Amino acid sequence: MSHKITTNWKGNMLFDSDNPSGHHVLMDTDVEGKEREGLSPKALMLSSLAGCSGLDVVSILDKMKIENYDLKMEVEGLLTEEHPKYYHTVILDYHFTGADLNEDKINRAVQLSIEKYCGVMEMFRRFAEVKTNVYFHNA
Repeated sequence: MSHKITTNWKGNMLFDSDNPSGHHVLMDTDVEGKEREGLSPKALMLSSLAGCSGLDVVSILDKMKIENYDLKMEVEGLLTEEHPKYYHTVILDYHFTGADLNEDKINRAVQLSIEKYCGVMEMFRRFAEVKTNVYFHNA
């Protein structure tokens, strides 16, 4: 199985990239005097990590019949100082909010994503130290 995308330059520093599902994402970078129209490629990588793991966690919790929770993920990437700058450390925080959260099942779902299912997480591990934290907030 492979994925293929097409990315087109739209002028200035803006690129439009498609997705195997047919959806598009805009990418650009900070340019003085220009309004940003898309995500930076590096930030998009962090979004991909959260999205991949989040999809796993929600799917696993659904199979466990866990409902009535909110999930927010925060990802911080620490860049190297020298070019080419890349993330040497990534911290992924999972925030679950709800009444009577089943912490054991939620922790199990997160661990399954981290250790077994999230391919983006595995890719990140090839070049960065990945740290994860789970936080529970009562609603």
